[in-house]
Amino acid sequence: MTQPIWGQHLILDLGACPRELLVNADHLRKWTLELVDGIGMKAFGAPQVEHFATHSHDAAGYTVVQLIETSNICAHFAENLGQVYIDIFSCKAFDNALAESICVKYFEPKIITRRVIERGSFNAHNGQAD
Repeated sequence: MTQPIWGQHLILDLGACPRELLVNADHLRKWTLELVDGIGMKAFGAPQVEHFATHSHDAAGYTVVQLIETSNICAHFAENLGQVYIDIFSCKAFDNALAESICVKYFEPKIITRRVIERGSFNAHNGQAD
């Protein structure tokens, strides 16, 4: 007998985003708040918004971590490359298309790669993945 999935994981890679949308911490906080609300989640505290990797042209940018009651939202913004890497993981179902549309609204990518992973579908008798 297989139990239902434990959670869903939306992975978005956004490319060719305007730099000015990736370097403003207030803009990133607004995105986080709208995303959490839009997909029906409950934030656990304020988002962490930190600028990292200034020693590396390719990696420099903000990282955002937002804990949600049902897991987390993490993102890194490679500001000099115009790239955004977003992970939304929750054991509560959410609308992937709506989540993506909010991200597109805030970061205006010309390139989008998406993956959806169903996490934790195990055989209830022996704990093995199907």
